[in-house]
Amino acid sequence: MMFSLSMSVQPQVTLPLSHLINILHPLKSSVGSSSSATCKSRKQKEHVPDEDLHRTEYALSAGNLRELGLTDLGKQQLDELVSQVLPRLSPQEAPPPAWEQSPWRTSHLSSHSFFHNKHGFSLGALPLMPPGYLNKRLSPLQTVCTELKHWPAMFQSRGFKTLRTKTRRVQSAFERPADSETFAPSFIKGLLTRDKGLDADSLDGLLRNKNIPDGQQEAFKRGFAEGFLKAQALTQRTQDSLRRTRLFLLVLLLVGLYGISKTPFISGLDSAVDPVQMKNVTFEHVKGVEEAKNELQEVVEFLKNPQKFTALGGKLPKGVLLVGPPGTGKTLLARAVAGEADVPFYYASGSEFDEMFVGVGASRIRNLFREAKANAPCVIFIDELDSVGGKRIESPMHPYSRQTINQLLAEMDGFKPNEGVIIIGATNFPEALDNALIRPGRFDMQVTVPKPDVKGRTEILNWYLKKIKVDRAIEANVIARGTVGFSGADLENLVNQAALKAAVDGKDMVTMKELEFAKDKILMGPERRSAEIDQKNKLITAYHESGHAIVAYYTKDAMPINKATIMPRGPSLGHVSMLPENDRWSETRSQLLAQMDVSMGGRVAEEIIFGHENITTGASSDFDSATRIAKMMVTRYGMCEKLGVMTYSDLTAQSPETQAAVEQEVRVLLKDSYERAKSLLKSHAKEHKNLADALLMYETLDAKEIQLVLEGKTLETR
Repeated sequence: MMFSLSMSVQPQVTLPLSHLINILHPLKSSVGSSSSATCKSRKQKEHVPDEDLHRTEYALSAGNLRELGLTDLGKQQLDELVSQVLPRLSPQEAPPPAWEQSPWRTSHLSSHSFFHNKHGFSLGALPLMPPGYLNKRLSPLQTVCTELKHWPAMFQSRGFKTLRTKTRRVQSAFERPADSETFAPSFIKGLLTRDKGLDADSLDGLLRNKNIPDGQQEAFKRGFAEGFLKAQALTQRTQDSLRRTRLFLLVLLLVGLYGISKTPFISGLDSAVDPVQMKNVTFEHVKGVEEAKNELQEVVEFLKNPQKFTALGGKLPKGVLLVGPPGTGKTLLARAVAGEADVPFYYASGSEFDEMFVGVGASRIRNLFREAKANAPCVIFIDELDSVGGKRIESPMHPYSRQTINQLLAEMDGFKPNEGVIIIGATNFPEALDNALIRPGRFDMQVTVPKPDVKGRTEILNWYLKKIKVDRAIEANVIARGTVGFSGADLENLVNQAALKAAVDGKDMVTMKELEFAKDKILMGPERRSAEIDQKNKLITAYHESGHAIVAYYTKDAMPINKATIMPRGPSLGHVSMLPENDRWSETRSQLLAQMDVSMGGRVAEEIIFGHENITTGASSDFDSATRIAKMMVTRYGMCEKLGVMTYSDLTAQSPETQAAVEQEVRVLLKDSYERAKSLLKSHAKEHKNLADALLMYETLDAKEIQLVLEGKTLETR
């Protein structure tokens, strides 16, 4: 804001109002003080001439007038200036009496009552006040109270003013009476210039204000310039860093939005499903599951020539459920069906339909079947079906888990036709599936895919052996006999382990030695050649394993011996492996007793050779096997004369007498087996010693070498 002074004689002068207030403030203070002194002198009958008062106030402001350039003004002009700027504080006006001043003033003392502090008067003072003063200066509350002579209500009277804006603060500074003790000049200056920024000074002004010598001014300028440039560079680096940070955050935001847009929850759950053509996979690639292939051949005929069956009024099967243990080739069979029929193949895993968002699984199933119906005839293969088709239960943790399986049930057998689409499901746990899913009309066929028998294992081994370099002398049927319980995936792993062993040994082909090594590694664990075993433990292990071999060799219904070794493998220090000539679909009582006798041979050998006090803990696993067989004979197989043909699946539910009888019969079977093994080893003590010595010398003996040793022949030097 600018303030203009216009006189008839002097030219017009323009300057900021704040500067004018600061310059005239001492004059205002002097006028106020002089006025106060004049008021006091009047009360004390003293008189001070007006000329001395004007002389004093002009002298006090001469320095400020010189700075303003107003020293040439005359007395009359200066009086007019003062009266215009500070009209209420001019020398001609004395401050009003105390009873005529504004009620808004500063109070530094507390009155004797709260009412007096709040309203400015006390209750007892009303009758003592002059009537003229009451009529002239009473507040509305005082007037009502005086006229009505009672107090019906209390009204709040604010004793301060709220200055909300700078304009009101500036106006209040002029309207308030001067009080040099309450408002200092620095406070008024700071109040008026509080919102005003600092004026930038020039470099020459800094040199003058700092009183820098001439010889150091160039150095000062150079340092000032270097500091300015460094500050500018720092500011630029900060801005660049902020710019890069903003760009990085923007990129992260865009990537996050792009990722969210790709989720089914955002993109409408309608991602495209592309079929796969399985022309390179046929039933020729599936080995060891002939029965399953024969049943699936009908599905292939349905897909190739559906009119052949619909002409007779029949309907295409809607679903085929493949059930079997892991690694038996269920996925390969489903791919072979699509390859044989030369139709599109849609693959999905049960876990793909299980998402955290509500409705995602059901929407994906709708999308999958919509695409399949558009490309019928085709095959939809759902692996791990139990993950999506499990039994429906009420769960507060998953209140929407039913939506997915309900949608699957509706798509397989609902109101809408589903002709030409064959659904093949695979699971390892058919008992976990919902009953509505496995009923006829949804999964019409249930095909069991078991582990391969010895013939199937031989075919699988030959199939995988064709893919590697092997010796022509390899007998796959021998490896197949020793891999009872192996699935197709296990046999593939066996061939791969043999190839790796041959590569490590630097051989150019795989032989029976590598295949046997891979089989033992899978069955018993890797060899522990680094284990340092003392001679005494080796001797005990040799007699222990030879005891198993002697009992197995001279027992009629025992399985043929395949190998005996005292090389530590896995947790055991030795092992005797036996191979059945053919797969056993059932076992006789004599065969089970022979297995128990072979298990007892190791402990019996330790007792006979080293005495009862020197038996070891090495027979713990043998006792586990023998006890399990004996308990199954008594409780499940009905092979106990005392308890008869009754089964006891849960012994805890039986009476104490029955439990005691079962335990007694198991003890009898184990004791008889132990005595038979002891009698056999005592009668073949010489063969027992020769076989133990051969194991100590060669560590590992195969079936032919064991036979030579037991016949008393010498082995060829290895």
